[in-house]
This record gives sequence, structure tokens and C-alpha cells, in this order.
Amino acid sequence: MSVSDGADVALSSLDPLDKVGDGGQGEVRTLAGRPGLLYKSYREPHRVAGDSLAGLVSVRLGLRAEERDRLDASTAWPLCRVVDAGRVTGFLMNEAPASMRWATADGSTKLTELAFLLRPGKAAWQGVVQPSPAERLALVVALVELVDRLHATGLVFGDLSEANVLWTVRPEPAVHLIDCDGARLVGADPVLAQAETPDWRDPLAPAGAATVDSDRYKVALAVGRILAQDAYAAPGRPLTALPGVLDGRREDAVRGLYEKAAGGHGTRPDLGQWRIALAGRRQIALEAARPRERPVLDPRKFDGPRRRGSVRLRD
Repeated sequence: MSVSDGADVALSSLDPLDKVGDGGQGEVRTLAGRPGLLYKSYREPHRVAGDSLAGLVSVRLGLRAEERDRLDASTAWPLCRVVDAGRVTGFLMNEAPASMRWATADGSTKLTELAFLLRPGKAAWQGVVQPSPAERLALVVALVELVDRLHATGLVFGDLSEANVLWTVRPEPAVHLIDCDGARLVGADPVLAQAETPDWRDPLAPAGAATVDSDRYKVALAVGRILAQDAYAAPGRPLTALPGVLDGRREDAVRGLYEKAAGGHGTRPDLGQWRIALAGRRQIALEAARPRERPVLDPRKFDGPRRRGSVRLRD
């Protein structure tokens, strides 16, 4: 079985084994004879928008080789759909790198979720290598850059939260996104009803809505919470970064953007502004902050002989 071409895979050809993940929308299992590959099965296949999942698979296939490799290295992106009697039951994805796991006292391993960056260390977390101030800043930069690349590709990530971002500082600071079937092309339907995590919602967005602007708000949440090691920090409240994480110029720039992130839709800083601020470079003031225009997507880019559906774009 090969998943490199994105073609649908029959459920009958798989041999699911151990369950390694369980969430509200489905469960994740390893596969016999396919090390490093995981199968996510949906609890309610009849609710799955199969065309939207095919769109996510096609986005990956449409990238240049180096971009596709970078996406694979930094996300658990859907590689192909799994189908049974014409119904989409789930998808296959790559397992997170071993560096994104930590060893527990009983010898098992767990994913190193963003949650471990947002709270002071505990005795039970001794296997989690905590970052230095410089590494903490590098993790923030890596997350901003990753979501910015998704936006540049015409995607919204949606449910950015402390459970959907993994991280490591070995061998170098890096982040990894999971639950990527919650992403969608701008203007397209989500694969399933948009999931949201308590304390990570955009307070100005309707429940269940996901937009580039709500992504910007959630990235600002993550930036503040990582820098301050505070799981409840939020734009609109003072931001106090941990000592040594930000120098003077960065601190002033980050605080300014953090305050703006509490504003209404269309006024929140885009991720390019965050990248400049975190790099310690000066920003050029604009007359008015406007949301980034929606990328113009060529539907032909997502069509092809391997496609099993079509992305439905709305104006």
C-alpha cells in the first residue's frame, strides 16, 4: 500500500492495531506493517464532508516537493482518505516525530503538547525537557511561521489549542500541528463541524466559526501564553513575559501587537507583523490595519485523476 499519490485507500486493506489517540470526533490507531503511519477513523462517517477532506489531501499534493516535505515534517496532514463501500471513514497520516514525545515514569511515552509550555513544571513531568528563555522564544517564532505558511497556502487551521500543538527543543526548537483535518481551504466547508477548545475561542466569532482572523486571535493567545508561561493569558489583559525571553525592542513590539489582537475583526495583527516583532525588527506603521485578502484559488489546482471529490468554494 502506498499513500504517496493521495489516492483513496480501502478500509478492508488496513489492519488497525493499538489505539493511540481518542477524541470527540474519532480515534487514532497504528497499522500493522506500516510503521510511522496512523489511521484516524471517524465516529460518525455520515457527517464527514468527503469533498473537503479530499481538498486537504490535494492541497498537499499541489505543493512543490520541498514545501510538501516541510508540511509533512511539521504537521500530521491528511495523506489520503480511507473509504468503505463508497463512504469516507477516515484518513491516513504520518505519526508525529519521536522528538515530540516524552518518557513517563512507567516507561511509556506521551505527546509533548503545548500545555507543558504554559504551566510551571511538575514532578510528574520530569521527562519533559523545559526550554531555556531563548528556546521558548524560538518555539513561539516556529509556531507563528508555521501557521503563517498555512495562511499563505489559502488555509485556515481552526482549532488551534494547547492540545493540537506539539513541541520539542531537541535537537532544536520545533513545533508540530496535529488534528489537521480540522483545517480547511478558505471559503470551503470543514470536514466536520468546527471543533473548538474551551479557553481558546475567539470571543468575537460566532460559535463554530473559523476564519483567518480567528486564527490570528488564537495565535496571539498562544504567543502570550507561551511567553508568559500562563495558560490563561489573553489579549486585553497585561502581558508579562518570563524574564529573559524578550529584550527591550521585542517586548515593546510584542506588547503592542498583543493589545491590538484584542480588537475587532479586521484590526488584528497578521502573522507577518508578529514575525517582524518577534525578530526585533522595526515595523512600518500603516494608515489602517486591514485583514489579508483571501487568496485567489484556482480550482483546477485541486482537480486531477487521483481526486475523489471536489472542493466547493464559496464567494
